[in-house]
Amino acid sequence: MSNTTPEHQSQAQAQLQRQFKSPTHPSVIRVVQQPGSFASYSESTTTQPPGALVARLTSPPLTFVPGKSWSTVQVSETQHIELNCDFLYLNHSCEPSLELHVVPDGGDLDNAKPVIEVRVAARRDEHGNPQGIKPGDELTFFYPSTEWIMDQPFECRCATKSCKGWISGARDMTPDQLRGYFLNAHIEDLRSIPRQEAGGKD
Repeated sequence: MSNTTPEHQSQAQAQLQRQFKSPTHPSVIRVVQQPGSFASYSESTTTQPPGALVARLTSPPLTFVPGKSWSTVQVSETQHIELNCDFLYLNHSCEPSLELHVVPDGGDLDNAKPVIEVRVAARRDEHGNPQGIKPGDELTFFYPSTEWIMDQPFECRCATKSCKGWISGARDMTPDQLRGYFLNAHIEDLRSIPRQEAGGKD
């Protein structure tokens, strides 16, 4: 879950991958392994329209972890999880093909097991027509939709017309930069808190 390329992370990525047996969701996602640090990516194996539910991730394989890292996903103002499945290979894009929706599972998020609904992003093609996903499309999501302060910020390489450049989490983005994106409730809540109060939450 990163566009960064520090050399020490290739070993960490391999170690994390060994914690689960791939493929985990072959009907919807295929991991394309590439040599080098964070060169691997994922692509769709299915055709789905905008808004469609691609996968519902629960615990297990999702697990809470004490703090954030390059591989975690933020699911509340203070909580982070490891995906422990092929969706680890969703890279960032400023024009994402997917959205990660953090949803409660029978209670408030602070006391419930983590649940993430992976949905096809609402987007349109160059002709203004609704654009879903099809086999071979790279699967990506907008990292600030879940991350308030990222553990390892990076310069985005998505090369889209909407590219935001430096990606460090939603905290450091302006309302104009975030306009039009799906943002999870915990990110919206943190945005509503005065900066000096919300700045330290991770």
